[in-house]
Amino acid sequence: MATERNAGQTRTRILEAAHEEIYENGYQGMRIEAILQKTCLAKGALYHHFPNKLALGYAVVDEILMGHFHSVWNDFITRFPNPLTAMQQLFLSKADSYRDEHCFKGCPLNNLNQEMAAIDAGFHARLEMVMESIYQTIVHALEQGQQQGDVRADINPTRIAMFIMASYQGIMGAAKCMQAPELLSDLFSTLNDYIDTLRTPDQPH
Repeated sequence: MATERNAGQTRTRILEAAHEEIYENGYQGMRIEAILQKTCLAKGALYHHFPNKLALGYAVVDEILMGHFHSVWNDFITRFPNPLTAMQQLFLSKADSYRDEHCFKGCPLNNLNQEMAAIDAGFHARLEMVMESIYQTIVHALEQGQQQGDVRADINPTRIAMFIMASYQGIMGAAKCMQAPELLSDLFSTLNDYIDTLRTPDQPH
């Protein structure tokens, strides 16, 4: 059991280091040597878990990016049962977390979409799966909100979910392009103003 636990911890360390490298330098700029330095592992230990760089990149999408989204969303929907409020608070927390970055790298998921989705079928399939999971989660949240009476009954959750997801990606991309993370607060506040229009009349914010 101790060996299995240690192996799992080693694998997690590799994934986290790879995710950091991809965020900093892109997948194509990710260097195995840099991951080995960060984890203090021998090359054989890394290749025991991931046979090549591509397999490691795929695992970052499958496990880190997908897992991060569900972890964050579950946290906010637990604290704010109204799905509209949960989304608004999540967006504001994102703006706050990036406020003081000197070199804003943008959204890890959006970055990989831009870099790899069009040139590698494996990345495309995995990134599409993450995006679909986010989309379906928002759709489900809006439908649940309608059943709870928090979200207007006359809106179309499938259309609104896609708009919100695309708006989020666009906001993160614009702030990255302009190297202006301070814009996130204003832009997400504007998106949140739109989300307020989805509330049923007289619903508290």
